[in-house]
Amino acid sequence: MAEQRKVLIIDCADSTGLIAKITNICFEHKLNIVRNDEFVDSEHSRFFMRTELEGSFSDSEIIDQLTKTLPTNANIRLVETGRKKIVLMVTKEPHCLGELLMKSLYGSLNAEIVAVIGNYDTLQQLTEKFGIPFHHIPHKDVDRETHEQEIKNIIDRYTPEYLVLAKFMRILTEGFVKNYPNKIINIHHSFLPAFVGAKPYHQAYQRGVKIIGATAHFVNNNLDEGPIISQDVIPVDHRYSAEQMADAGRHVEESVLTHALQQVFNEKVLVYGNRTVVFD
Repeated sequence: MAEQRKVLIIDCADSTGLIAKITNICFEHKLNIVRNDEFVDSEHSRFFMRTELEGSFSDSEIIDQLTKTLPTNANIRLVETGRKKIVLMVTKEPHCLGELLMKSLYGSLNAEIVAVIGNYDTLQQLTEKFGIPFHHIPHKDVDRETHEQEIKNIIDRYTPEYLVLAKFMRILTEGFVKNYPNKIINIHHSFLPAFVGAKPYHQAYQRGVKIIGATAHFVNNNLDEGPIISQDVIPVDHRYSAEQMADAGRHVEESVLTHALQQVFNEKVLVYGNRTVVFD
């Protein structure tokens, strides 16, 4: 059997000797540990571990042995490290889309962009320059549920592993979100939980803030309140108008979204409740 590289991800109730038990099973299967990271949430007595492994894998045997060894109801995943299939959803702003298209093309994003969906056709020409299909699903003169069903029909044709809202400026309904639990990633143009919702740069300007930022997070049914993956800020001052804040913030949005996606696609993000454990 050819050697492979996979990532073992575990979260379970904390107990004594978990690392030794897990690594011993890896040794029994003659797997080489390339890297190991672990974290214990002491408040909730929860153990998290991410282990990069090399070797010949018998996935079902390894998971079965771990299941019998670890505390009851342990979450165990053994995943491959290859590129993820993703669909991007956009509206009119090109900066995040352009950044992801470039990074995917030159191999610095561990993902294959299989399609882009837009509720306007503004970004169709940019997308198609990269040889990627663009699907224009207009939202005007149609109810929200019908619009989202049309989007879902397109998504399901590509069977992506993740959906990325690269400045998709519409609120998704609960019915849509539940189809993709912890699989929709959004970039929000503020340092959450501050300035939730529309026009956050204008909200920031009105408050006279001295820093502005961006937040990448998983989407759930509470507006801009899903588990946070990555954040960053830059300084501003009283000289900035709301429009200048927005212009400066676009660069932060690009870098935060890209960093968050790299972490997710490299299996370094574990969702726990409404929080994340992110291994560097």
